[in-house]
Amino acid sequence: MSWKRLADLAKVVQGSQESWGTNQGLLGSQHSELNRGPALKFGDSGRSTERADMAKHGADEPSCRSGSLDGEGRASEDRSLLRQRLAVQELIDTEVSYLHMLQLCASDIRSRLQQLPQGDLDVLFSNIDDIIKVNSRFLHDLQETASKKEEQVQLVGNLFLEFQEELEQVYKVYCASYDQALLLVDTYRKEPELQRHIQGIIEAVVPQAGSSGLSFLLVIPLQRITRYPLLLQKILENTVPDASAYPVLQRAVSALQDVNTNINEYKMRKEVASKYTKVEQLTLRERLARINTHTLSKKTTRLSQLLKQEAGLIPRTEDKEFDDLEERFQWVSLCVTELKNNVAAYLDNLQNLIKKRLDKLLDFERLEEKLLEVGSVTYQEEAARHTYQALNSLLVAELPQFNQLVVQWLGQILRTFVTLQRDLAKQVLQRAEGSMAQLPHHHVPEPAFRKLVEDTLGRTSNQLRSFQETFEKVLPPPTTQPLLPGSERQAQALLSRYGPGKLYQVTSNISGTGTLDLTLPRGQIVALLQNKDTKGNNNRWLVDTGGHRGYVPAGKLQLYHVVPSAEELRRQVGLNKDPRCLTPEPSPAPAPSIPTVNQVIAVYPFVARSSHEVSLQAGQPVTILEAQDKKGNPEWSLVEVNGQRGYVPSGFLARAQSPVLWGWSLPS
Repeated sequence: MSWKRLADLAKVVQGSQESWGTNQGLLGSQHSELNRGPALKFGDSGRSTERADMAKHGADEPSCRSGSLDGEGRASEDRSLLRQRLAVQELIDTEVSYLHMLQLCASDIRSRLQQLPQGDLDVLFSNIDDIIKVNSRFLHDLQETASKKEEQVQLVGNLFLEFQEELEQVYKVYCASYDQALLLVDTYRKEPELQRHIQGIIEAVVPQAGSSGLSFLLVIPLQRITRYPLLLQKILENTVPDASAYPVLQRAVSALQDVNTNINEYKMRKEVASKYTKVEQLTLRERLARINTHTLSKKTTRLSQLLKQEAGLIPRTEDKEFDDLEERFQWVSLCVTELKNNVAAYLDNLQNLIKKRLDKLLDFERLEEKLLEVGSVTYQEEAARHTYQALNSLLVAELPQFNQLVVQWLGQILRTFVTLQRDLAKQVLQRAEGSMAQLPHHHVPEPAFRKLVEDTLGRTSNQLRSFQETFEKVLPPPTTQPLLPGSERQAQALLSRYGPGKLYQVTSNISGTGTLDLTLPRGQIVALLQNKDTKGNNNRWLVDTGGHRGYVPAGKLQLYHVVPSAEELRRQVGLNKDPRCLTPEPSPAPAPSIPTVNQVIAVYPFVARSSHEVSLQAGQPVTILEAQDKKGNPEWSLVEVNGQRGYVPSGFLARAQSPVLWGWSLPS
C-alpha cells in the first residue's frame, strides 16, 4: 500500500489520533479505547465509500457486494498497518520521555540531595548511570529505524534481541536493590524536616511526582522493563502473520518476557542470600529467647527426616550438578585451610630454628675459643658443635627456597592488586570526565581557560589584598588551654616561685609509665626544672606540679601565657581611674568612634548555662559593663556581646592590645 493511501486513512481518523497523543505517560499509555475507536471509523468510512461508488457507476448488486468485500479487506489491512505504526511511535515516544526522566534523576535530583549520605545515594539510585548508558544507545538505534519505514518493525524486533542481555544485566542490579531503597524512603518519612527538604527538591524538578516523591522516581525503571513486552505485543498484534517481521517480533516478545522472569528470579535469590548471610552477634540469653514451639517443631522434623535418610528408610533427593559443585568447593576450602595451617606451622618452626641457631652459635663460639686454647673438647661439647653446624646447614638450605616461593606469591598478589587499581582508576577517570562535561567551561580550550582564570584573578586581586589586610588585623584566638577548676591558687604559687618564663601547660592527658613519670590531666600548669632527664634525653623534662616532681614528655608541654587576674583586669580596663592604657591614638582621618575604655577580648570560649549568662567565642570583642556580679564577686563580670548582656567568668577576659575592630567584611 502506498504512503499516500496511508496518509489519507490517517486523515479519516484524525480525531482519534489527537486523542492518542505523542506521550500518554512515562511508562506507557492507555490506548485500548483508541484501538477500538479507529476500527469503527475505518469501517464506516469503507462502507460509505462503497455506497458512493455504487451510486456513481451504477454497478449491479453482485459486483457491488464483491467490491464491498474487497474494500473492507483493504480497510482492515490499512487499520492494522496504521495501528502498528502508532504502536511503534508510542514505543519511541515513551522511550524518549523515560530516558529524560532518568537523566533528571541522575543529574538534577541526585546532585541536590547532598544532605543525604553518599551511601544512601548509592542505594537509592543504584546503577542508574549504567541504565542511562544502555538505554541511550538503545534509543539512538531505535530512532534510526524511523528512516526505514518498510523494514522498521523488523528492525525494532532485532534491536530488542540485540539488547536483551544488556537490559537484563543492568535492570536486575537495580531491581535487586529496590527494596532496600524503599526502606530508606520509609526512614526519611519519619524525619519531617528531611522529608520536606527531599519533597521540595523533587517537586521543583519533577512536578508530576506529586506527594509520592522518591517512590514515584524509584519505581520508574521497574515499570519500564515490565512495559517492554506489552509494547512489543501491541506491535505484534497489528502485524500480519505472514509478514517477515512476525517471527522476529515473536522472538522479541518471548525474549523480553524471559528478561523479566530472570530479573525476578535474580531478585528472589539475592533476597534469600541476604537473609541467610547476615551474621548476628546474639548472646546466649537472646538465642534462648528465640526458641519457641515452632522452631522446636521445625528442628525436630528436620532431624527426623535426616535420620530416616541415613537409615535408608526414605530416599535422599539427588542433585548431581550441585553435589559435584559442593564437593569441589569443599576440596578448595580444605586445601586453602590446610595451606594456611601449613604456612603458619612452617613459619613457627623456622622462627624456633632461627632462635635455637642463635643459642647454639653462642655455644659454638665458646667451644671454638676452648679449642684454640686447650686443643680438645669433651664428647658432649663436640656434640654441641655438630648441633649448631646441622642447624645452620638446614636453615641455609631451607630459607632460600621459602623466600623464593613467598616472593612469587607476593608478586602475584601485587600484580592482581595493581590490575584492580588500574581498573578502579579507569572507572574514576571515566566518571571525572563525565562530571567535567557538565562544567560550564568544559568546551573552552585549555589556553583560553587559563587566560580566563588569570583575568578573573586579576580583576579580584585588589579585593583579595584588602581581605588579607583586614584579616591580619583580627586578633587570633589564644592557644592556651583554660585552667582546671580550682587550680588558680596552685598556678599562682608556681608563678611566684619560678616566674612566668618557667611555667608550662599540659596540652593533652599524660599517663606515666615509669616510676619517675607523672600522670597529669590536660590543662595542668607545671614549672620546668630541667629540660632533659638524667640520661641527657631532651624529650623528657623534669617538672614541678606544686606538690610532686617527675618527668613528662616535652612534646605535650607548651609555654603558658599568664592570664590577668580579676583585679588586674579591672585595672587594665580603666576601672582604677587610669584609662591611659586603653586610650587609642588619634586617627588623622575622621572615623566612627570605637568604644575602647571597657573593651576587652575573650581569651577562652564560654558556653552559657542559664539565661543570666552569655556565650563567648575565643578572640571575640567584649564590652565590660560591670567588673563584678550583684554580690560584688569579682570572679564574674557583666558584659555585652553582640547586643546580648549576661555574666561571664572574669578570668576568661583579657585586655586588647589595640582598638578592637567590631568586625570585618569583604570589600564591595
